Amino acid sequence: MAFEELKENTQQVQEETKAYIESSIEYYKLWGFQFAMKSTLIIARFLLLGFFLMLALLFGSLAAAFAIGGAIGSTSLGFLIVAGFYFVLIVLLYFLRLRFVEKQVLEKFSDLFFNNK
Repeated sequence: MAFEELKENTQQVQEETKAYIESSIEYYKLWGFQFAMKSTLIIARFLLLGFFLMLALLFGSLAAAFAIGGAIGSTSLGFLIVAGFYFVLIVLLYFLRLRFVEKQVLEKFSDLFFNNK
């Protein structure tokens, strides 16, 4: 009698353990899918925003170059001045290394990964 109860309890524990493992696997599959989708959406939003900002920068630079060129009487010098401005900006950004951008990206993905928002 005691052996039959022990055998039934053992089978019940095995079944419950199997159910727990299966539900844990399903949970982590869903969690992984959610994390992948949120990451993909963040990256897509960043790329789309970057694309439109680059277009605005391009047309703004062209307008500035033509305006400066018209003001000084030489379109080529206007473009050269705009190019020089961007060169100085790139040198400054290189020396500053944009650590704050790296920090923001790490914070965003840490919040996404650990807080599961």
